[in-house]
Amino acid sequence: MNRYFADLHIHIGQTTSGRPVKITASKSLTLENILVEASEHKGMDMIGIIDCHVPEILLTLKKLIENGVCMELSDGGIRFYNTTLILGSELEIYDDACKGPIHVLAFLPTLEKMQMFSNWLSSRLTNLTLSSQRIYENGKTLQKKVKELGGLFIPAHIFTPHKSLYGSGVIYSLEEVFDGNLIDAVELGLSSDTKMADQIAELHRYTFLTNSDAHSLPKIGREYQRIILQEPTFLELKMALAREDGRRIEANYGLNPYLGKYYETTCEKCGVKPLLDEKKCKNCGSTRFTKGVSNRLKELAGGIENSHERPPYIHQVPLQFIPGLGPKTLEKLKNMFGTEMNILHEVPREALGKVVKEKIVDYIVAAREGSLKVKTGGGGIYGKITGV
Repeated sequence: MNRYFADLHIHIGQTTSGRPVKITASKSLTLENILVEASEHKGMDMIGIIDCHVPEILLTLKKLIENGVCMELSDGGIRFYNTTLILGSELEIYDDACKGPIHVLAFLPTLEKMQMFSNWLSSRLTNLTLSSQRIYENGKTLQKKVKELGGLFIPAHIFTPHKSLYGSGVIYSLEEVFDGNLIDAVELGLSSDTKMADQIAELHRYTFLTNSDAHSLPKIGREYQRIILQEPTFLELKMALAREDGRRIEANYGLNPYLGKYYETTCEKCGVKPLLDEKKCKNCGSTRFTKGVSNRLKELAGGIENSHERPPYIHQVPLQFIPGLGPKTLEKLKNMFGTEMNILHEVPREALGKVVKEKIVDYIVAAREGSLKVKTGGGGIYGKITGV
């Protein structure tokens, strides 16, 4: 068995021809740029690009395979240099049952199966060329279609306010919307971690994923997991999510939830965090608050401990978050040590100290150990690192 780093939630900003895919994502986030960034700069062994249902993206992938730049693997996935691409699609469910919106991820093993899925979606989406579109179909029917095509079904960033399973505030059980037996894993999102999510008893049966939801190239790998696989393919990933034959998630690496944009309840107008049960903002008088993930979990928690041991969740901070570590300094580190994964996990302290200032070394080591001090975020504003 081998260890691999995987980030399974990366958006495409625009196509090769310049057409928008994820409206809020960077224009530099093209398929080709993602592959190069993930493989050569980030050091990701496996990535999930979740806009592969878009017709032009499918066409681009076919051309890359025909030209020998990429290779489709027999056990699923597409290989580029040191990285395996898992073909994914993010969709928004909002039917009579769920009172959403709820974002979900569907992953398919092959280009042919993703093409079939795209064809099926074409009559159920208003705009097939864009990311994260509302699907005019109920959640369970979508699940059955994904399974019919041999795919994986994963609710996305399940606690994030506004567009997630629990974040909508009106759903208290996934069984209200989905068939629990047709869920392969759940994605936690940036404002929660394993300990927080395991307060909900119905989640105990599922593998937890930590992914970046990257909307720009630098954000790739801000959250990820280390997976034990025989080799980085779709089939092996499927086995790992089911914890079969030694395949498994070995560790989750994610932001300290305090750094997430939605950890604490926050006034939508001025950004001040209210006191407990405060209905009106003491600062501006507004009565509109974005409920924080920590507060929402208190409503959902069942107080039942998980019956199986979870992989460690390491509160790691991406290099881009570290104070004083700007683009030029990061480039200097990558020129010396290769990928960001190598810098974060492998390079000894003494070697780092020969390239950057001691204070930055302290931050990198503290990030590696999950011991950085942080200030909580909320209301769409990230938390901040305050020291080591």
